Amino acid sequence: MNTGSEEKLGTLKISDDVIAVCAMNAALKTKGVASLSGGFSDNFSKNIFGKEPLYKGIKISQNEDGISVDIYVVVEYGVKIPAVAWDIQENVKKEVEQMTDAFVKAVNIHVQGVHFTDEED
Repeated sequence: MNTGSEEKLGTLKISDDVIAVCAMNAALKTKGVASLSGGFSDNFSKNIFGKEPLYKGIKISQNEDGISVDIYVVVEYGVKIPAVAWDIQENVKKEVEQMTDAFVKAVNIHVQGVHFTDEED
């Protein structure tokens, strides 16, 4: 008989790769983001292990307090960087929390560069 309370049968662990996909999609959909860029740890792992990380530009940390996401971005030239960073934070937090039903405690934005578009006259 169901008494209305949910019985906890075990734990759920969501892979960092799954969270990275959510974060990557949300970041790239944000207006003003040109691309993602590998941070120091991505370059380090490429040099040490000889392979490119699966989700370049995204670093996920999980613990009992929630999820922290570090995103390394290249922004479009002419955008207001603080406004784009704020939009990325909101979009990533919303998407990751909707997909995983877990608390996102931090979305840290690391602007790695500015993308200049080639204008044809």
